[in-house]
Amino acid sequence: MQKAVDAHFHIWRQKDQPWLVGPMVPRIFGPYEPIRRDYPITEFLDDQKGSGVEKAVYVQTNWAKEDFEKEVAFLQKTAQETGWPHAIVGYADMTVDDVRPQIDRLMKYKLLRGVRMQLHWHETPAFRFAASADQVIDPKVRKNVARLKDYGLSFDLQLFPAQMKDGLTLVGENPETNFILTHAGMLTGMEPETTEAWKAGLRTLAAAPNFYAKLSGLGTFEHRNDPELIAYIVDNAIEILGSDRLMFGSNFPIEKLWTSHAELINAHRAAVAKHGTEAEADIFWNTAERVYRPV
Repeated sequence: MQKAVDAHFHIWRQKDQPWLVGPMVPRIFGPYEPIRRDYPITEFLDDQKGSGVEKAVYVQTNWAKEDFEKEVAFLQKTAQETGWPHAIVGYADMTVDDVRPQIDRLMKYKLLRGVRMQLHWHETPAFRFAASADQVIDPKVRKNVARLKDYGLSFDLQLFPAQMKDGLTLVGENPETNFILTHAGMLTGMEPETTEAWKAGLRTLAAAPNFYAKLSGLGTFEHRNDPELIAYIVDNAIEILGSDRLMFGSNFPIEKLWTSHAELINAHRAAVAKHGTEAEADIFWNTAERVYRPV
């Protein structure tokens, strides 16, 4: 089994997750009763046992905004106690006047590698997260993202295809910062106009050499593990971006709603295998190692 870095996973404590307590809040991935509970690192390690995953990158999970430091502190403590995760992507509110006080608080945690603020907006209300479609180029967001280079941090970029032209503006004006597209650009369906818009969006962002993408959350809109869909996304992403700008991520435990970690990574391995050993090494190890620098 080839070794792998899982470049996108989550663990959490229910009491710290606003979307897991109180009334059921509609989510893009559908009903989530089975994961309205603690998901500790021990369960993740059991879930991915035998998968070849040797390192993992934690990505923020929308704790209450005021608890952004508590989230990273929790992950750093978890890593000290268990050896996992190996890198952390935290949260910072990029819409404030100056994000630097938040970043300064996060920089004391040695596993911090980047931040994410979800900026995706869609004409379908259930898919929306950002305040507006063009929040990605809001002046405050742009000013704060530009400050990340001073800290050596990356930015996890979550956008739908219709936003990718604006996304290129943000990525292109920050050449010293690495941007990682979450969930390979959020392909919502297989209708021709949808797939063509998605491929066009990837081509747009591919113009920036500091742009990368994660093959994560590919079951988000189908709510199942679909090897054919995964192969379609992998084939086109490699053609457009090249394997050296792609990395695997499980998006666990979200994907656990409809599949096992073994079935998920096996579908990704099968999709990548036909592209050769170099692509396998890039997608399952090299790209994540280079971009997130997991220890």
